[in-house]
This record gives sequence, C-alpha cells and structure tokens, in this order.
Amino acid sequence: MGDAPSRSACTRAGGAVYVRGRVAAVRDDDAGAGPGPAEPLGAAEPVGQRPEDEPGQGVVTAFGQQLKLFRTRAGLERAEFGKLVGYAAQSIASFEQGRRIPPPRLIDQADEVLDAGGVLKALKEEVARAQYPAFFRDAARLEAEALELFLYATQAVPGLLQTEEYTRALLAMRRPLLDEDTIEQRVASRAARQDIFGRWPAPLMSFVIDEAVLRRPYGGRVVLRGVLEQILLIGQKRNVEIQVMPVNREDNAGVDGPFTLITTKTGDHVAYLEVQGRSILLTDRNEVRSLAARYGIIRSQALTPQETTELIEKLLGEL
Repeated sequence: MGDAPSRSACTRAGGAVYVRGRVAAVRDDDAGAGPGPAEPLGAAEPVGQRPEDEPGQGVVTAFGQQLKLFRTRAGLERAEFGKLVGYAAQSIASFEQGRRIPPPRLIDQADEVLDAGGVLKALKEEVARAQYPAFFRDAARLEAEALELFLYATQAVPGLLQTEEYTRALLAMRRPLLDEDTIEQRVASRAARQDIFGRWPAPLMSFVIDEAVLRRPYGGRVVLRGVLEQILLIGQKRNVEIQVMPVNREDNAGVDGPFTLITTKTGDHVAYLEVQGRSILLTDRNEVRSLAARYGIIRSQALTPQETTELIEKLLGEL
C-alpha cells in the first residue's frame, strides 16, 4: 500500500484524511473505556457497544443528549421510559451519557414513544457507524450501500463471509492484545455487516480468496470447518460468486495484495486497501480503473465457482 502520507500533505474532513484522490484513515487506539453493558429488560439484542474512538464518541454523545431532552420533555423518568422500550434504567443512562451505542431497534422505539418526529431516527445511521474502528468507517458505509462489491483476499477469510467464531479467533490473535469487550464489540459489528446479504435490491458480489487462506486453521479445525461451510452456503446465493486462487498458479495478478472494489449507489467506483490497521480509500479514476482491470485478470486465473465448491468440499472432507 505504501507509506502513510505526511500530515503536511493531508487535509482532514469528517474524521477521514483525503490525499490526492484518496481517503486515508489511520486506526485509533484499540483501548476502550467504560463499564460493561447492563442487561436489557426484554431486549433480544445487546444493550449497546462502546464507540470506537473520539469522533464516534461525539456522535453517540450528541444522540444521548437528544434522547435525554425528548425523555424529559415527555415527563418520563428513566425507569418509566425503560419499561416502554424494554430496557433497564441503567441502560437508558448509558445511552444518554454516550457510554454505549444504542441498537437501531431502540432508536426506532424511542423516536415513536417520545414523539420525536424522526429526529432520533435521523441520527441512526451515524450512530451505527460509530461501532466501527475509525479506519474502516467510510468503507463500511460504502459497503452497506454498494451496488457492486468485488473483493480479493490473501490473509484471512473476508469479513462478510466469516462466522462469529472465526472472527473472534482472529481478533484474539491480535498483538497488542485486545480486551474482551473490544473483541465482542468487533465480532458484533462484523456480523452486522452481513445484513447486506438480505438487502434488496441485492448487490452483485464477487470474492476471490487465496487457497492458502482456506487451509489456515485459525481458531482450530472446528472453527475452520464452520467458516468453510458458511462460504459454501453464501456462495449459493444468486448474487454472489466465490472463487479460489489456487496455490499452484504460476501466474497470479494479485501478488501486490488484497483489495476491494466498490460501485457506490451513485454509480461511482472506489477501491479500498487495508494493511496493518491502516487504510486507503481510492477515488482517483485511473487508479481504480487499474485495480478493476487487475481484478478481472485475477478472476480469470482463479478456479470457477463450481471448481471452488468442489475444492472447499474436498477441504472439508480432510478436516
């Protein structure tokens, strides 16, 4: 990917760094703060995750202030309001104080119960983005709205195809070590990205995965089996094609590493590159066009989807 740009060559906007047609975002500190989540009353989802960084904290804090204003305007105590939306008073306090990210369901309920007129719902997308690390936030938004998504993976199974056990195993191997709350938060946020498979209209999606990735037993054989089975399951979707780049290929156009191509909802084409917790979002047409051409060659060199299915079934039989 190359060296990170110097501060003098960069301008900051909305938490991202734009450099000559690129958006380069640097990962924030992994350490989090705040107590663990309280148990909701009758809620089927987690109370909420911690914001990943200071910009995310600002969005969540602003939402919490709005939530408190509407609650007090309605003349409700936290316990009263909590009973109406299915959460304990302690959880409501965490949301209002910006210590936890409220789930989308809670935001919708709060807007209706407090007669907020859509004000709280309008913040739902930005609040949801706060669950991601800063370096991935812009890419996550584009991914969720993509018309087309093409991805070449060389280090690990792509996040959109991972099982929770596989994700947890990857995060547990990180050095420096991540605390348990951060691991669980990132497992949940990565799993939430897979909502894209239920979206309509369905985006066209293509994955090319290096064969070595599918042979690495991250987390153990049971975890590997689970993720291979998930890949087969997702590969059956009509809008998804999954291919494997065999390790015995003498010619591989993907030797420069992994990347993702995204066609946005406005028809623009961008590319996302990530390594060692650093990322670049490319918007320069020539650079994106070059990567798109490279991806086409990679697909032609990889196994067909049917051959890929046969290989993965073979790998499962060896476990």
